[in-house]
Amino acid sequence: MLPLPIDAVLEQVLAALRGGPSVVLEAPPGAGKTTRVPAAILELVQGEVVVLEPRRLAARLAAKRVAEERSERVGETVGYQVRFEEVSGPRTRLRFVTEGILARRLLGDPDLRGVSCVVLDEFHERHLQGDVALALLQRLQRRRPELKLIIMSATLDAAPLAEHLGCPIVRSEGRRFEVALEFAEKADQRRIGDQVAAAVRKLTVPGALGHTLVFLPGAAEIRYAAEACRELARDRDLLLLPLHGDLSPEEQDRALAPSRQRKVILSTNVAETSVTIEGVTAVVDSGLARVASHSPWSGLPSLQIAKISRASATQRAGRAGRTAPGRVLRLYTKQDHDTRPEQQTPEILRLDLAETVLELRSQGIPPLTLPWLDPPPASAMGAADELLRRLGAVDRKGAVTPVGRACVRFPLHPRLSRLVLEAEGRGHGAAGCALAALLGERDLRSSRDLREARAPTGPSDLLELLELLEAARARSFAPAALRDLGIDPGGARRVDKARGQLQRLLGKPQPARGQRDEALQIALLAGFPDRVARRRAPGSSEVLLGAGGTAQLAPSSVVREAPLLVAVDVEERRERGRSGVVLRLASAIEPEWLLDLFPDDLRDQTELFWEASRGRVEVKSCLRYDALVLEEARRLPLAAELPRAAELLYANARGTPLFDPEALAQLRARTELVVLHAPEAGMHRLTEADVDAALRALCEGHFSLADLSAEALLAALIDRLGPGGQRALATFAPEQVALPGGRKLRVEYASGQPPAVRSRLQDFFGSARGPTVAQGRVPLTLHLLAPNGRAQQVTSDLAGFWQRHYPAVRRELMRKYPRHAWPEDGSTATPPVPRR
Repeated sequence: MLPLPIDAVLEQVLAALRGGPSVVLEAPPGAGKTTRVPAAILELVQGEVVVLEPRRLAARLAAKRVAEERSERVGETVGYQVRFEEVSGPRTRLRFVTEGILARRLLGDPDLRGVSCVVLDEFHERHLQGDVALALLQRLQRRRPELKLIIMSATLDAAPLAEHLGCPIVRSEGRRFEVALEFAEKADQRRIGDQVAAAVRKLTVPGALGHTLVFLPGAAEIRYAAEACRELARDRDLLLLPLHGDLSPEEQDRALAPSRQRKVILSTNVAETSVTIEGVTAVVDSGLARVASHSPWSGLPSLQIAKISRASATQRAGRAGRTAPGRVLRLYTKQDHDTRPEQQTPEILRLDLAETVLELRSQGIPPLTLPWLDPPPASAMGAADELLRRLGAVDRKGAVTPVGRACVRFPLHPRLSRLVLEAEGRGHGAAGCALAALLGERDLRSSRDLREARAPTGPSDLLELLELLEAARARSFAPAALRDLGIDPGGARRVDKARGQLQRLLGKPQPARGQRDEALQIALLAGFPDRVARRRAPGSSEVLLGAGGTAQLAPSSVVREAPLLVAVDVEERRERGRSGVVLRLASAIEPEWLLDLFPDDLRDQTELFWEASRGRVEVKSCLRYDALVLEEARRLPLAAELPRAAELLYANARGTPLFDPEALAQLRARTELVVLHAPEAGMHRLTEADVDAALRALCEGHFSLADLSAEALLAALIDRLGPGGQRALATFAPEQVALPGGRKLRVEYASGQPPAVRSRLQDFFGSARGPTVAQGRVPLTLHLLAPNGRAQQVTSDLAGFWQRHYPAVRRELMRKYPRHAWPEDGSTATPPVPRR
């Protein structure tokens, strides 16, 4: 075997394991830790060695490399197991597995019988399943202290991890050559494929040696870049090779195999760790990767394009200096690089935890009792428990139900497991597996424009996708035929493979109950009980979401008529500075299905409310599911509801025409005058409390403003003044006073001011003194008006006015109004006859 840098520290690793149960190994990419360390441990322990890898490609390639170094075939001493695929035999002692496989094995066999050592490789990536495995292994070591544990990392700060485990650190410096780094001068607005082509042109000039490794976020970007580089590759005799997890093993091996022809390997981040490609001397780094995430709407796992961390950028650059001095072109600026986080946030702090929580609870393990390196957030744990309850996987106390135990049989998110179980119970399990595969894998449609052009009106977008999958199977996944249908051949094969593997887990089919399409629509509802939505209006593309808010149905959706539906896939879009929620995949449902599946989540609510447009209280009876109103009826309050109706009427009566502020102010001012100037009447001031009490009493037994009146409110207030209150007001604070000529004037009362009357000056002819209230104790303030109605004089001393001011006023008025009579002595003049 060729010597590798890790060989120098292998004995230190073995010595650490002889002295204790755990060790942390820190070694740079390309040092050989993935292949050499597990093989060396075989000589130390008697049982099986399990190596956890973050990706399927890494597990398969590592197993192949170790087997080759032992001059064996994969499946003999060395094997591997990834999702739905296992290559091993009765003599297999070294097994490379992906993270989910190890976590499920730990849950199915908590003692890991026959396993002597577990190696967690590339732990710095901090995948959720890796953290779960670490916590479970630590828990297991308490019962099995002889179980060995190795944590291997390339860029993680090993000290906190070693402190958490209480174990030593072994470091391998590796062998690194100088790498020249170049950044983009400014942000490049060109398409990613054009940027890659320009970088490859720069790195593959005549005379340059070695292969070029290009890091791109996904298979689609790899295809774009390959197309952009095709002419350049032809001119310079370059071999363009893709490398990603969805390729066949033969295609992956071709990218990794030695070659005399210069290669340009267009790879996802599978080449960032665990996989070493010999002969690479140049790297093009897009700075992007598809990062594990989850849809905040559906909770299902997803991959989102995101900027890589600085640690990942360092690892990518290190691939160029593995065997010789290298060169790295980063397609982003140095400022962009320097502002990125040092490490990616651990998945346990940002992903949906429903699947993890269910798996742990199914084994009787309270999740928060595990020795987590980073404890999961309480909010995420609460959200997971609530979703599992709604799926029927746990009860209200958190105990796993039979449905929950059945869900754990499948390597799926609990939503999809619940979907499969519901479909299976209705005799359509195979189709349910296909739906789960369609939702669990990436979209099999390759042309969204073609899809939208052909979209008919139908009950479910998922049924339309199922038809596409069935069409692909009928055509044996022939690429040309599928592309004509707008289907991605690779995506269709991937979905069908997952479908078949899920179907094998079902066992014997159940007898069919009802039509397939309806059974599948009900199964979708069972998996997404919290995603029910209602169309705002018939034919509208806007839907009201049960979780709150609204969404617009995508033009590609076929569910254009159903009033009630399940919002299976929703995404937020931002265009031209505006954001909105778009419903991409929907499925129609019937209200009775909710009653059948979720009777405890349906609520009959009867509520009284104020109908402002009619000025009355009405009763609304609603059938609710989450925030949605499924049915609604209105009526008037019944006799038993009148007390509550009266309260609502009272609360809304203020501010209406019934509540005349001027009339109330007048009444309160009259009572103040009586209290101040006629204490013998025994009256008290009217307060806001009196007004509220009178209004409340007036509303009793009523529910409409039409049943009330302003006069009734004033009468109720006067009644609160006590016996004789109305008589005292009339006596001491009358609403009107009479002048000698017979004219009656309305008295204006205002709090804190003397009462007043206003009328034309001629109306006061013949009055030697002005009118009074409170039986002569309070003179009224007189607003004396000219014939045109404008104020001419204000006085509370009419006798003094006649003597001192009237002569001058008379001269002025005679000039302005010569047709009117202006006697010299107003106090004795004959007043005008009142108009009738």
